[in-house]
Amino acid sequence: MDLGNPIATGNTAKIYYFDNKIVKVFNDFLPDTESINEANKHKYFYSSGLPVPEILGVTKINGKQAIIMEYVKGQTLGDLLFKDKEQTEYYLNISVDIQMKIHSINPNPKAIEPMYVKLNRQIETVNKLGRKQKSVLLNKLESFTYENRLCHGDFHLYNLIKTDNQVVVIDWVDSSAGDIRADVYRTYLLYSQVSSVLADMYLRFYCEKSGILRSEVFQWAPVIAGARLSESVSTENSKRLMRIINHYCPL
Repeated sequence: MDLGNPIATGNTAKIYYFDNKIVKVFNDFLPDTESINEANKHKYFYSSGLPVPEILGVTKINGKQAIIMEYVKGQTLGDLLFKDKEQTEYYLNISVDIQMKIHSINPNPKAIEPMYVKLNRQIETVNKLGRKQKSVLLNKLESFTYENRLCHGDFHLYNLIKTDNQVVVIDWVDSSAGDIRADVYRTYLLYSQVSSVLADMYLRFYCEKSGILRSEVFQWAPVIAGARLSESVSTENSKRLMRIINHYCPL
């Protein structure tokens, strides 16, 4: 099957628009269960009443795992903000309200991977961290107590699509059940690599609306930065992440 050129490319998959649907084709290095696991998570989010694209099928295309899902017509809040920066507060407020709705869900432990397991696995695979640094980060991770809530894991304005009547949340591949403060710091970390002003504005809005403290969010800084190192994202500065780790967890 010829899907044409991808409309987006990520670390784990290529995204195509085909026959008025979205087709997500996974890279070969992923486990054979990747597509079905992601599809099942998406179905769970959909059944929970969250605004997510509907899963239409799981298949193989040209020998590769693929998910077929509903095409959501609209623009991302990131694109809209880029066109009109005077609306920054407006779009960030919308996003925080949606993130808080996600965080209000107490997820089925059988449906969603625990955040602790995910972060532990990521930190263990980072070559840039020595054994002692990993131990410090994993001990810090072990020390946190929290109530498990649904966390998106990659929540930012470019994963929110504004349609005519709602805002749809996409790209749930990093979702887990864990501490909302960790999820908030992850979003802060993503924004801060682009704009400290945007990151601080986002965090202020979330803390004001939720009542959690900025200091509580930043307790997660070294752990989330350490896990981020495992992703080897080309746009991320690994030296910046190491500075965060060393600042909060000096050896």
